[in-house]
Amino acid sequence: MRAHEELAGHIRGALNNGLSKEEIVEAIIHTVGYCGAPAALSAMRVARQVFDTIDG
Repeated sequence: MRAHEELAGHIRGALNNGLSKEEIVEAIIHTVGYCGAPAALSAMRVARQVFDTIDG
């Protein structure tokens, strides 16, 4: 939580290890109950930035 740079690195690592974008998004969705909606929305923004960087 509030570790956006670290989260971005973990997302890149997950993609490099074969996880799909959908699997990563699903994992973030599951964090809502533990971290709360604001933190999950923030994580989704980080994931979107990483996905956009990788896609071009």
